[in-house]
Amino acid sequence: MNTKTTKILFWTTTIIIFLFEGVMPAFTSQTEMAKEGIRHLGYPDYFGTTLAVFKVSGTLLLIIPQIPSRIKEWAYAGFAFDFIFAFISLWVVDGINGMLVLPLIFFGILIVSYTSYHKLKA
Repeated sequence: MNTKTTKILFWTTTIIIFLFEGVMPAFTSQTEMAKEGIRHLGYPDYFGTTLAVFKVSGTLLLIIPQIPSRIKEWAYAGFAFDFIFAFISLWVVDGINGMLVLPLIFFGILIVSYTSYHKLKA
């Protein structure tokens, strides 16, 4: 894979993560539907606010090129944990259903972003 393709892959996947994990929570985390979703999974209300703050911060760390690689690694790790635990929470509370696919899709997108980021850094 050439550098141009890798850059396109990195920015496409990273922007998807930014939009769905940074922008959306910034605008929707305080809606009643979002709060009910957090409650449905058995988490306290403050957890939703905390999660939104970390998601917005994490996506900014991923998308700003001047952020040092070591800090980006922590952001990638945080999102990996987020998607894994979202999958587990949904599975435990709701059982096997179509919603389980969403965290796995985003985990896959994150993996592509992460691997393409490291190919660009090499």
